[in-house]
Amino acid sequence: MPYPHRSSLHAACYALEDRIPGRKIGQSQGGAWKEAEAQIFRRPQHEDEVLVPAVAEPLLVWIISGEAQIEERELTGEWTKSEVGSGSFFLTQTNAPYLMRWQADPDRPFEVLHLYLGLTLVNRAAQSLGLNSSRLSMRDISGVQDAFISGVMTGLTAEIQTPHSASSLFVNGLLESLTVHLLRHYAQTQPSPTPRPAQLPAWKLRKALDHMDAHLAEPFDLDFLAGLCGMSRFHFSRSFHNTMGQSPSRWFIRRRVEHAKNLLSQTNRSIIEIALTSGYESASHFAQMFHRETGISPRDYRKL
Repeated sequence: MPYPHRSSLHAACYALEDRIPGRKIGQSQGGAWKEAEAQIFRRPQHEDEVLVPAVAEPLLVWIISGEAQIEERELTGEWTKSEVGSGSFFLTQTNAPYLMRWQADPDRPFEVLHLYLGLTLVNRAAQSLGLNSSRLSMRDISGVQDAFISGVMTGLTAEIQTPHSASSLFVNGLLESLTVHLLRHYAQTQPSPTPRPAQLPAWKLRKALDHMDAHLAEPFDLDFLAGLCGMSRFHFSRSFHNTMGQSPSRWFIRRRVEHAKNLLSQTNRSIIEIALTSGYESASHFAQMFHRETGISPRDYRKL
């Protein structure tokens, strides 16, 4: 099984960073983190719905501070609820995107640590345990407390926040101990290797999403996006859908509407001006699309 270059971890975390609201207040840096990537975020107190892309590497999210009610669901499933607080963690290594929403305690900062474990690290830990890494994957865990994980994550958080260079010996020791613990307690063995659906590499996903966000006022161009990623129309569309749970054109429409919602709530610009900025040639067409996506007219949305 080929080991991914560190750049794949780097791209994966930044692709996810752009999709989930919040302010980044910490980032792993330096050679000590060559087999993992970590980020600290302060999340907003409330979020209605966020689409989380599929991730190839195990992702562990640990609650540093705050309390929240977090709900998750598959794209076609029912919402499941978790009551979480400091020390709770989420673990995923999913080959399909999913939806998330939350409501946090407004009286305390809601801060979380995202930790991506490189497959090189996971494979080495699996071999040390005599396990076949090609048949292993992490189980989906939501809102669970684990004293060992909290101890390791506290140490990693402190190392990210230190003004000095991170210690490779210290960071690697914590990461290896954590990975062994996860494999022992939270991994599952597949009867045979399960091929993952074709997905976009994180750096290609980021390139496509960034381009769409920068050209919302222009017509959707599937051929250009596919060419930007060096792929055929069919392969790009299928891989994008497997990663994001929707077609590129559907994602583009949703981003246009999100852009329009921000302008409606945060500016006094006219409806027709917002329509043009969002890529619609008339206020009526814009109102029709906006209502289809939100269930409300642009004018009524502005009154909320």
